[in-house]
Amino acid sequence: MTAVKGKNTGNKRTRFAFLDTLRGMMLVSMILYHGCWNLVYLYGKDWQWYRYSKGAYFWQQSICCTFIFLSGFCFLLGKRKIRNGLLIFFSGALVSVVTGLVMPQNMVRFGVLTCIGSCILLTAFLESLLISLPARQSALISLLLFIFTKDLNQGFIGVGTRPLVKLPAGWYSSSFSAYLGFPPTDFSSTDYFSLLPWLFLFWTGFFVFRLLKSTGIWKLKLMQLSIPPFAQLGRHSLFIYLVHQPILYLLGEIFLQSLKK
Repeated sequence: MTAVKGKNTGNKRTRFAFLDTLRGMMLVSMILYHGCWNLVYLYGKDWQWYRYSKGAYFWQQSICCTFIFLSGFCFLLGKRKIRNGLLIFFSGALVSVVTGLVMPQNMVRFGVLTCIGSCILLTAFLESLLISLPARQSALISLLLFIFTKDLNQGFIGVGTRPLVKLPAGWYSSSFSAYLGFPPTDFSSTDYFSLLPWLFLFWTGFFVFRLLKSTGIWKLKLMQLSIPPFAQLGRHSLFIYLVHQPILYLLGEIFLQSLKK
């Protein structure tokens, strides 16, 4: 979720405005989604559609899948990969600490920032190996691995909600196993994104970037397509992610207090 920059052109680096715009659009969608979450889970609104419908689930998945895919897609555009990975990872740790102190019943453990930071660091460690793999086949394999392990947290490998292989219960035993993708029965988090299966989606983005780069994507006008308000948001995505929930919570409290007057 870091700002994305393109290739060098002299001493300046060209931004790919389309990527910033897409990220900004997802940020707006995320803020709206979390605003609804606050209404339902903090302020007690009985909204059955949000709690149980497939539409709400797909809304949530569209946000996280886009962010994680884009993070993998943009990996090779970054210069300071280790620094960025550590920054995002420890930003996720900060979210966990703050939510644990302020609202322990809704604590975030191994949230999306922790996941993305971990994916960046692991990919940086394996970068030379991953670059040596054929992009087209690796993108397909990564996507299939993501699809088949999407329900790894639930104890099985399969397609959709159809189990193909049930995994040993002993794998789901600790906080570390939860971080990897095997949460024990007593594990809870309001924003849970384990390393697996999401690393495979991150790598799908990584290999799709390599595949498109070989086709001359940088010459496409699409990459400079910009919707300025969204592009501006997309350039500051990590900061906005960190502050949006406190701001939403503060606005909610101000609104409630105004109703009591």
